[in-house]
Amino acid sequence: MTTPEGDKLVLMIEAKLGELQELCEGLDDKTAARAPEGRWSVKQILSHVLGPEGKGMMATLRPFLEKDVPLINIEAENTYYTGARAQMPLGQLLTEVELEYVRIALFVARLSKEQLNRKAHIPLLKDSPIGEYPTLAAWVEGIVGYHLDFHINHMKEILQALAHL
Repeated sequence: MTTPEGDKLVLMIEAKLGELQELCEGLDDKTAARAPEGRWSVKQILSHVLGPEGKGMMATLRPFLEKDVPLINIEAENTYYTGARAQMPLGQLLTEVELEYVRIALFVARLSKEQLNRKAHIPLLKDSPIGEYPTLAAWVEGIVGYHLDFHINHMKEILQALAHL
């Protein structure tokens, strides 16, 4: 059974994935691995939004349902850009990101209102609009509507800067 809030989150995920796909369309591996000085490359951005290798962003969602107010520690500004990810062609890395966010969408789509309202303690978010005790729905909206959107815009800036190098 779906909920209106879950449906809204799924649509948001689909829209952001569409934006990512469009940005990466026609981009070659060499360009995707380049970065202006002091900035991340497209591949590093994709690796970052994918999350820790072997865990992904899904690892931050399951604890909401497994424990009452679980502690979730997030490592800010880590690209998670491992040697394996550096060797991946852009298309494969993008596919990994797409699969991760489709898993998130499928996970969210089947949650009840009560499950979407479960909370976790995420200290890193203390000074954010979400707050350090977000609901699962607010966390998903944060990682997609804010975080993924932020890095889509980040990627646009990088691609524009690379066009002028």
